[in-house]
Amino acid sequence: MADGPPDPTFRGRDLAGLGGMVAGAVVVGLVLGLLVDHATGDSPTWTLIGIGVGILAAIAGFWFRVRGVLK
Repeated sequence: MADGPPDPTFRGRDLAGLGGMVAGAVVVGLVLGLLVDHATGDSPTWTLIGIGVGILAAIAGFWFRVRGVLK
């Protein structure tokens, strides 16, 4: 193993991790929205809100991970 500084580029596993993080955030938002909709009987309001929150969380997570590599 090299003792030099870490390589600041994306590799395949990093890109797969980004994709998994984005998909996971959207799916978690969707599932939480569906659960709240089921509990309140107010469909599809919370499902759409959950998807929106999941998308915003995915954008934020993607931005922070990519920004950390590009510094």
